[in-house]
Amino acid sequence: MREDIDAAVRATQDAERRRLHLFISSSQIHLDFQLRKNRDQVLQIAREMVGYAKQFVERIEFSPMDATRTDDEYLFQLIEACIEAGANIINIPDTVGYALPDEYGRLFTNVREQVRGGGNVEYSAHCHNDLGLAVANSLAAIGAGASIVEVSINGIGERAGNCSLEELAMAIETRKDLLRLATGIRTEEIYETSRLVSRLMNFPIAYNKPIIGRNAFQHEAGIHQDGLLKNRNTYEIMDPETLGIPRKMIILGKHSGRHALKHRVHQFGVNLTEAQLETLFTAFKQEADAKKHVTDDQLIELMDKTIDRVLEPFAIVDLQVVTSKQMITLSSATIRDNRTGAETIYASTGEGPIEAVIKCIKPSIPIPIQFEDLELHSVSAGETANGEAVVCVSTDGIRYHGTGMDPDIILAVAKAFLSACNQAMRANESAQESIAQTSANSHANRPMEA
Repeated sequence: MREDIDAAVRATQDAERRRLHLFISSSQIHLDFQLRKNRDQVLQIAREMVGYAKQFVERIEFSPMDATRTDDEYLFQLIEACIEAGANIINIPDTVGYALPDEYGRLFTNVREQVRGGGNVEYSAHCHNDLGLAVANSLAAIGAGASIVEVSINGIGERAGNCSLEELAMAIETRKDLLRLATGIRTEEIYETSRLVSRLMNFPIAYNKPIIGRNAFQHEAGIHQDGLLKNRNTYEIMDPETLGIPRKMIILGKHSGRHALKHRVHQFGVNLTEAQLETLFTAFKQEADAKKHVTDDQLIELMDKTIDRVLEPFAIVDLQVVTSKQMITLSSATIRDNRTGAETIYASTGEGPIEAVIKCIKPSIPIPIQFEDLELHSVSAGETANGEAVVCVSTDGIRYHGTGMDPDIILAVAKAFLSACNQAMRANESAQESIAQTSANSHANRPMEA
C-alpha cells in the first residue's frame, strides 16, 4: 500500500544500507480468501507499488507471499513484472513451512533461469519451520544461489517460527569445508544474545534446542561421557566455548559411569581413594535411579558422607518465607559456616519470594556476588512434583552455575543460589592459596642478603 511505502521511506531515510521490502500474496488460496482479488489485480498492484517505491530507494526487495504454494506460471509472471518495475532482490518465501529442501532449492534455480531478468538480481530466502525444515530449506536456497537468508534469534516467529539464526550460522561454520561460505557472525556472542532475547520475551528455550538449548552440549550416556573425556571430538562437532556457552559438558544421571563421576569429583578439588570412589558410586547410582539426574549440591552431600567431612563453605539450615498479596514478602534464613560451625540468621524483604530469599542469603557470602540469571523447571508431574532451579551468579567477571531441586521451588532456588555461591567461594579460596604458594616459593628462592 502506498501509505506503508511512504512510512517505510521516512523510517529509513538515515539508513546506511537502505532497502525496502515489499510483499503481496501470490497463491490462489490467499488471493481467493485473504485478498479477495484476482491474479491480474494482484499483478497490477505489485508492479505499481514496486515502481512507486523505486522512486525513493534503490534497493527494492520483493516477496510473492506463499510462493511455495503458487503455481510456477503465475509466480514467474509476478516476479518478472516486479523485476521490470525495479526490484533487484527477489525473496522467495516458504510462508507456511510447506516446501521440502529439494523442491525449494529447485524453485530458486527455476526462477533464476526461466524468469526474464532473473539472472541479474539477488536472491533471498524466508523459511518457516512448520515441518522442521526451515534450516534445511535455507541451506538448499543458498545452494541454489540465494545470498540473503532471513533468520531470527532462537528461531522465533509465527507458529513454529522462522529459520533459526544460530542453527544456520553454525551449520555454515561447522560445514564450511563443504559449503565454502562465511557469515561474518561473531559466534561467541550467540549464547548471550539468545539468552537476552529469551528473557526479554519471556520465551523459554527448549532443553533440546540445537546450539543454545541447555542440553545441546551436555552428555549423560556413560559411553558418550567416557569418549568425551578422552577426546571431545568423539561426540561434539562444535566447541561450546566458541559460542560463549559456559555449561558443563557432562550431566550426572542414571546412565553415567565411574569415569564421569570421578571427573566431576576432581572438578570439586577432591581426591578419593578407589574404595571411597566405589562407595560414592554406589550411593550415586541409588540417588540417580530415584531422581534421574543428580545435581551438584546432591553430589556434594554424597561426597560429604563418603569422606566424613563437609566440603561446601556454607549450608542452609533453615529458610522461612512469608508472602502476602497485600504486603511485601519477608524472608529469614539460617546459614551455617561449615568451616567454623557458626550459624547466623539473616532476614530481608522483597517484592516476591525469590528476591527476598536472594537478598537474605547474599550477606552471608564474604565475596561480592552478582545474581545473573534463573531458570525454573518442573521435573515431574502432579502436585508433588520436584522443582529444579538453575542459578547463574558472577564475581570478578567469572560466572558460576548452581542447581537445586526440591518440592518447594523457593527452597530449590535457595539451594541453587547457594550452590553457585559456594563454587565461587571455592574458586576464590583456590586462587588465594595459589597466590600464597607462589609468594612463598618466591620468598624461599630469594638469595640471602649479605
